Amino acid sequence: MITKEDIIKRFVSYVTVDTESDPESTATPSTAKQWDLANALVEELKAIGMQDVTIDDKAYIMATLPSNVDHDVPTIGFISHFDTSPDFTGANVKPQIIESYDGKDIVLNEKEGIVLSPDYFEDLLLYKGQTLITTDGTTLLGADDKAGITEIVSAMEYLIKHPEIKHGKIRVGFTPDEEIGRGAHHFDVEKFGADWAYTMDGSQIGELEYENFNAAGAVVKVKGKIVHPGYAKGKMINSMYIATEFINSLPRMETPEHTEGYEGFFHLYSVKGEVEETVLQYIIRDHDKGHFEARKEMMQKLTDELNAQYGREVVTIEIKDQYYNMKEKVEPVMHIVDIAEEAMKQLNIKPLIKAIRGGTDGSQLSYMGLPCPNIFAGGHNFHGRYEYVPVESMIKATEVICRIAELTAEKK
Repeated sequence: MITKEDIIKRFVSYVTVDTESDPESTATPSTAKQWDLANALVEELKAIGMQDVTIDDKAYIMATLPSNVDHDVPTIGFISHFDTSPDFTGANVKPQIIESYDGKDIVLNEKEGIVLSPDYFEDLLLYKGQTLITTDGTTLLGADDKAGITEIVSAMEYLIKHPEIKHGKIRVGFTPDEEIGRGAHHFDVEKFGADWAYTMDGSQIGELEYENFNAAGAVVKVKGKIVHPGYAKGKMINSMYIATEFINSLPRMETPEHTEGYEGFFHLYSVKGEVEETVLQYIIRDHDKGHFEARKEMMQKLTDELNAQYGREVVTIEIKDQYYNMKEKVEPVMHIVDIAEEAMKQLNIKPLIKAIRGGTDGSQLSYMGLPCPNIFAGGHNFHGRYEYVPVESMIKATEVICRIAELTAEKK
């Protein structure tokens, strides 16, 4: 039996190590402190009995649980990332354990007046009576994706201690820098050697995802001309006004706060402006490949129109694709989704099959030759002070991993 105490102890040991990644860094991992948890994970994997435990010069960890059956079984993998988001601090995380949650407000930080309330976060009520792990209101928690690591390591330990559970060869992989979009960049798919894998990086219990956004980033630079404001008539060109024209020319309702489900968006997440130059940074997202391409074309067309309007190049745009919808690579091997769905059903978990409004390492890995759907890890409200995870969801995710291993090993 996978115990609540063991799950809590393991999870807390991970989240109290600061592993925040840094998008401004060009190193891999992007922060040296990610090595602290990476090296500890290597020793833990060895200690529980995993084989072929390796860590490379970029902190990518791989390990093997050998098959315990005498017939051919596909090699499967389970993958999570150990970095946390730079959106909110991950230093000095102080997790709080809320036993038998009563469905009421949780005071995270009395001094600061920070409250986790079901009036605002309605999903809390799904977990009434369960054990929650929260922050103290001053940091994120790190369930994204240290819950996933907890579940993978716990599942491997359980399978090692229970050889009566039959399974094929299982590979596990832990990556740095997923939160800044680089988690799969240096992942050696050939070395990993799995036929397919699952990222344990979803949220609510039951989530099973094999569709995600197509994604691109855009940097828009607007050039102005600075002259003395007292003598500026006909001479000054204020880049901030032109940048405002650009912003207002994109569909106002096609932004993250106005979209859901399969609806795509343009997201302006940074503006840095002075008269002489303004820089806008966008992300572009859409599940549909045609709509995705149309969004990029719209931004390029707007750039061209503004330059024509001003009679010179006042706006430049650089658009770079980031990742694509894994659906294209997973649909031809849908049995890997079916196995995960069946595992959940056998454990009395209602599968919630939906598209990710984001991306995971799995979306990139699928295009690198490793089909990789995403399974729930259990956390909610990622990347901020209101993040929490139900312990029971982590236990269920651990059981799902074990059951997938069993189902994959069954003789057909």
